[in-house]
Amino acid sequence: MKLFELKNALISGRMDNRLAAVYEGKAQAMSQRERYIALIEHYEKNFSNLHENLRLFSTPGRTEVVGNHTDHNHGKVLAASIDLDTIAAVKETDDGLISVNSIGNGSFSIDVNDVTMREDEKGTSEALVRGICEAFVKRGYKTGGFNAAVSSQVIIGSGLSSSASFEVLIATILNHLFNDGKVELLELAQIARYAENEFFGKPCGLMDQMACTIGGFVYIDFENSENPKMEKIEFDFEAEDHILCIVDTGGSHADLTEEYSAIKEEMCAVAAVLGGEFLRDICFTDFRSNIPLLREKVGDRAVQRAMHFYEENGRVDAAVRALLKSDFAKFKSFVEQSGNSSFKFNQNVYTSSCPKTQPVALALAICEDIFKGKGVCRVHGGGFAGTIQVFMPRSELHRFTTEIKQIFGAKSCYILSIRNEGTCEV
Repeated sequence: MKLFELKNALISGRMDNRLAAVYEGKAQAMSQRERYIALIEHYEKNFSNLHENLRLFSTPGRTEVVGNHTDHNHGKVLAASIDLDTIAAVKETDDGLISVNSIGNGSFSIDVNDVTMREDEKGTSEALVRGICEAFVKRGYKTGGFNAAVSSQVIIGSGLSSSASFEVLIATILNHLFNDGKVELLELAQIARYAENEFFGKPCGLMDQMACTIGGFVYIDFENSENPKMEKIEFDFEAEDHILCIVDTGGSHADLTEEYSAIKEEMCAVAAVLGGEFLRDICFTDFRSNIPLLREKVGDRAVQRAMHFYEENGRVDAAVRALLKSDFAKFKSFVEQSGNSSFKFNQNVYTSSCPKTQPVALALAICEDIFKGKGVCRVHGGGFAGTIQVFMPRSELHRFTTEIKQIFGAKSCYILSIRNEGTCEV
């Protein structure tokens, strides 16, 4: 569609039905309309004379629901796509360049014929795009040039996977522009993860990319970590009259790499004592009967983190069953249990090296006092600092946000919805 035709279709409301399908409702469609118009205007300003056949794409962020720190030991996870997303206005070009101009985040270009990994690019968006192109070529798929104006609502550093959202967006664009959409969703996630691991330089797992790709509630079993089992769980979250909220406590993730790494390392150390590589290799009965030996070999904290892993795997299955039966109250109880286990056994709510700074623990305590059983809360993502996740009745929203903002700041609360459609062409 020509740029002015696409813009007029948005202004007139002719695209509202499609936006409502992507963003779960007419109200959300109305709020997204202006955002897409601004994106197209940004494209028009930065890519002159290339206004034919403009296309729109969207990739959601994600939230982990149950399954905290299980994927790296080949465990199970229940995650979900959210309505905060990364969007792009895109035009295919014939110059072999991928040119990205992001609102608020600058611009760059890469040559699709030069996809060699560069050490000096690590940690950059250029590295991600270059790595995605290399993965497409290695798997026998086509790549090509395009111009993209990009805008993202996925909050950086919030545990909502802004990087995975961007990676999957680029992979989706290449899939639709040059491969007729034939690359399967799991493979798109694998391609995005490869780019982040090998080119960007971050050793992440596959959960973030899969949740951004599929949409809705997603059950993932990482027993085979390269080809995990996945199932989209059909559940109408909007019908429950609940709000999903992420609270940013303001804690910094800086200097926490060792804390995050220690969780995986200690779980793997337990497995190694019992003859395995990952905890998924060891049955719970063998683990339980060898706790005296494990205490001696790896220490008490590692044993407790292993207990969290085994219990959390069972909770994921139980939470999925609750959603399939539309038992939302029971589902919330499993979210709460997951958070309690993360706090007590996985011990990733605060660092022992800085006892006076515990914003995540404080936020959880305040939430429990506010709700008194009506809502549930838990540490979100890797933990130690950053964000918590809250499921609460819509009627509690005003009181909750008023109190939380007084303590953690005016921009601490992010109200989300579960988005049923994953990465897509809009």
